[in-house]
Amino acid sequence: MPSPSAYQLIDFGGGARLERFGDRIVDRPHPGALGSRGEVDAWAGADLRFDRDRGWSGPALPGGPWPFEHDGLRLELRPTDAGQVGLFPEHLGMLEWLRGRVGGRAATGRQPAVLHLFAYTGLATLAMADAGAEVTHVDASKPTTAWARRNAELSGLADRPIRWIVDDAIAFTEREARRGRTYAGIVLDPPSYGHGPGARPWRLEEDLPRLLAACGRVIEPDGFVLLTAHTPGFEADRLAGLVNDHLGSTRGSIQGGDLAAATADGRVLELGAFARTAGGA
Repeated sequence: MPSPSAYQLIDFGGGARLERFGDRIVDRPHPGALGSRGEVDAWAGADLRFDRDRGWSGPALPGGPWPFEHDGLRLELRPTDAGQVGLFPEHLGMLEWLRGRVGGRAATGRQPAVLHLFAYTGLATLAMADAGAEVTHVDASKPTTAWARRNAELSGLADRPIRWIVDDAIAFTEREARRGRTYAGIVLDPPSYGHGPGARPWRLEEDLPRLLAACGRVIEPDGFVLLTAHTPGFEADRLAGLVNDHLGSTRGSIQGGDLAAATADGRVLELGAFARTAGGA
């Protein structure tokens, strides 16, 4: 059984969410956190608060990184200028599925190669490496990739077969296709907007179809795919349609759903959407 998570959505409302990451309570904005707050008194206990105009404040500042553990993985979290802390908690619910896809293939005696695009600080990379995958971790940010490598060290996975690549997701995947390289799985979490190395702009609406087409050229016929997004207008049905259009040769039905977090009293905060196909395993 997975170990308990150090994450908790304590409350949300009024355009903000209150979350526990390990021993830090964080108050930060979220446009979907509408309605009234349920635990009004809890907000006064925040260690860190983020405001889009003023940045971070709170009794935990100044302060260094702090540890976070989930399902045997250990990460280092810290506040960033963008209002993030180094973890998208809505991805925690995907790890068991990813471990199952990797483990099923590893049990046959072959080490599956997985491509992880927009890999950020490495949560999914580490879960898949721990389950027996050879992971190609691709992110356009050199500092973020260094952060992911630090998380691998903290999780005792620094010796696992992980390729750490700082590159543009489209350019790298298209080069892999020209090289004839294939993967047993692809995981990607593209942002709405961004810039790759050399300031190449990324726009989800325009660039995702091209990237998925490149992924279709490197995925094995029975490969698994997980696509997540946090952009309004890219709900589960749309993501599933894109996976079907560009990666439909993979075996297995395509599932779609919401990325979300829930409070202890059952209120759900929607944080994005996903589409996935299990492939042949």
